Amino acid sequence: MVDFTVAICTYNGEKRLPDVLDRLRSQIDTENISWEIIVVDNNSQDNTAQVVQEYQEDWDKPYPLKYCFEQQQGAAFARKKAIKEANSPLIGFLDDDNLPNAYWVASAYSFAQKHPQAGAFASLIQGDFEVEPPPNFNRIKAFLAITERGNKARLYNPKFKLLPPSAGLVVRKQAWLQSVPEKCILSGRIPGSMLTGEDTEVLGYFQQKSWEIWYNPEMKIIHKIPANRLTKDYLIPFMRGIGLSRYVTRMIGVKSWQKPFLSLAYFLNDLRKIVLHFFKYGRAIKTDLVTACELELYVNSLISPFYLWSKGYLK
Repeated sequence: MVDFTVAICTYNGEKRLPDVLDRLRSQIDTENISWEIIVVDNNSQDNTAQVVQEYQEDWDKPYPLKYCFEQQQGAAFARKKAIKEANSPLIGFLDDDNLPNAYWVASAYSFAQKHPQAGAFASLIQGDFEVEPPPNFNRIKAFLAITERGNKARLYNPKFKLLPPSAGLVVRKQAWLQSVPEKCILSGRIPGSMLTGEDTEVLGYFQQKSWEIWYNPEMKIIHKIPANRLTKDYLIPFMRGIGLSRYVTRMIGVKSWQKPFLSLAYFLNDLRKIVLHFFKYGRAIKTDLVTACELELYVNSLISPFYLWSKGYLK
């Protein structure tokens, strides 16, 4: 019986994977934990498979390093593959740009034992920026999977519809199998589409089945953020994709007869945010990248149901 699985979902990660694998090879206090590492190659077009093979040939640890391939593009499909392949009741997800601290596995396993009702729990994630972030970046940093919610464990309250990112997230396999439908609506970013929200959709299903979602600051991760992810060319489409997915995540658990009323309420609230944003920032929207990102989020949250319906996501 394996106690814990670390699943690294990667797309074209040949240059990033070594740092993650080196961190996992140096984990501390795992002597009494039976665990494994699975690299889920999400249809990479580079030498990701070769990198893993080279590590396997020189792997001298008692916990195995495994490789599997998921052809269907999208983070949701890669995570689903990891759930299927994992031989343990706990699966910890790392992206190929997430560097866990030396106690990450031990801290995750310990937290799971203390909180049996936790269907999922998230890491404290700090950003390591290749270049200086734009001014006021703190206003949008959470959207780039930077999660710093203090040094005490916290329960995510379902009433607030605030959920952590999948980076550094640990899930119970039981909770996933009980909660997540065979086919989700959102699949994650793929080449040509920045539509996202697949991690929020999954955790929303967890909460609907009364599983708790927690933040565990003992699990610390460094998120490597390259220069291109802080540019207008990346951030504007990125925020657009988050906004366009929001109708799905907002409507999880909502009864059919309630949806028209809630949709109208969300529409009016998004419209209010857009108007207030223009009044507050005015011309700065054209010159300040963070302000422009926020407007992009509000506008696309407003049109989210229309977009998703027109593209066939809601049929």
